[in-house]
Amino acid sequence: MTELTPEQQTAFEAAAFRRLVTHLRERSDVQNIDLMNLAGFCRNCLSNWYREAAEQAGVPLAKEESREIIYGMPYEEWRERNQKEASAEQEAAFELNRPKE
Repeated sequence: MTELTPEQQTAFEAAAFRRLVTHLRERSDVQNIDLMNLAGFCRNCLSNWYREAAEQAGVPLAKEESREIIYGMPYEEWRERNQKEASAEQEAAFELNRPKE
């Protein structure tokens, strides 16, 4: 396996993350509930992880700010433009797969 410096690893991880965010912005047809049902995370999860990382680094970031970073626009605007009503099948799958608290 290729040895990476910590700086290279961080740079490559950041590039992969940016590509994922760009991909999700381009694929607004993919609903968050679909992502949750298939992968166990969604755009909101990414925004929460981003905010948590910022806070761990001592940078306060509001929920709305981190969502705008991931969605590329204010969350409410994205919802109005792109979010569709979840089907009964999507909701049932979500209930089956959701993490138990």
